[in-house]
Amino acid sequence: MSKDSNNTRRDFFKKTAAGLAGLVAAPAILRGARAEAKSASAAAPIRLGVASYSLREFSRAEAIQMIKAIGTPYVCLKSMHLPYESTPEEFAAARKEFADAGLQIVGGGNNNLFVDTDEDVGFFFEYAKNAGMPLLVIAPKPEVLPRIEKFVKSYDIKVAIHNHGPEDEYFPAPSDALKLIKDMDPRVGLCVDVGHTTRTGKDVVEEIALAGSRVLDVHIKDLADLMVKESQCNVGRGKMPIRDIFDQLIKVDFQGYVNLEYEINGSNPLPGMIESFAYMRGVLSGMRAA
Repeated sequence: MSKDSNNTRRDFFKKTAAGLAGLVAAPAILRGARAEAKSASAAAPIRLGVASYSLREFSRAEAIQMIKAIGTPYVCLKSMHLPYESTPEEFAAARKEFADAGLQIVGGGNNNLFVDTDEDVGFFFEYAKNAGMPLLVIAPKPEVLPRIEKFVKSYDIKVAIHNHGPEDEYFPAPSDALKLIKDMDPRVGLCVDVGHTTRTGKDVVEEIALAGSRVLDVHIKDLADLMVKESQCNVGRGKMPIRDIFDQLIKVDFQGYVNLEYEINGSNPLPGMIESFAYMRGVLSGMRAA
C-alpha cells in the first residue's frame, strides 16, 4: 500500500464518525443508526451479521470500528482479519479485540479444503479452534467430505459448504452439496450464498426449503439482475426476494446467522452496508408487525 493510500485512509477515519465513509461526521446519525439496530434486534427472528470479507481492504482494527458503526455484534471472519499463521498469542489478542468491542465471532471463511489428508484438513480445524470459531464456511472438494466429517465430530466445530454459482465446479447451488451431505453428521451443512444461488437459475427460497436444517449459515447480498454477478447492489435495491428468504429461514427454524457479504465498493463499503442493514432491519420489523 502506498504512503498516499495510508494518508487517505487516516483522513477517512478522522473525517467520519466511526468510519462512516462518505457521510459528514454526525453524532445524531450514529445515535439513530444504533437505536435502530437495537430496536431491530429485539426479539429478531433472524440474526444479521457481517462477513468480514466485505471489509477486505481494511485492517482488523478498522473493520471492528466499521462493524460497530453498523450496529451488529456478529462477525464471520475472513483470514485477512485473522491470518492462518497467527501465533497463540496473536490469536488470543485478536479474540480479545473483538470481545472488547462487543463483537462475537460466529464463524470464519470462506476456506478452501482441497487436500484429503489429516494434516491439511486438521490445519483448518485448529485454526477455527484457536480463533474461537464455532463454524467454518468451506469450499471443499467432494472427495474430502468424509474426512471433514471426521474432524467435525472430533472438534465439535460445524462446517457450512459455500456454493459459488455457475463457475463452481462442484457446488453451484446448495442442492448440489446437499446430495452429498444429507446422511452426514448434522453439523455438516450449507452456507447458502443467495446471489450465487440465483445465478444458477435455481429458486433460492426453494433451495432453502429443500435444505431445511442443513442450512447452517447464509451469505446475503442483492443483485439488480438475479443472473448477473456484476449487478450486485445495496440490499433492497435489487431483485433478491429478501422477505421471502427470511420467511423461509424462519420456517426451517434457522439457528445460524445471515451475514452480509458486500462485494462492491471495496474502498468505501460502509455507506452501502449501512443502507443494506437498514433495509433488512426494516423487513424484519415489518415481519414482526404483521
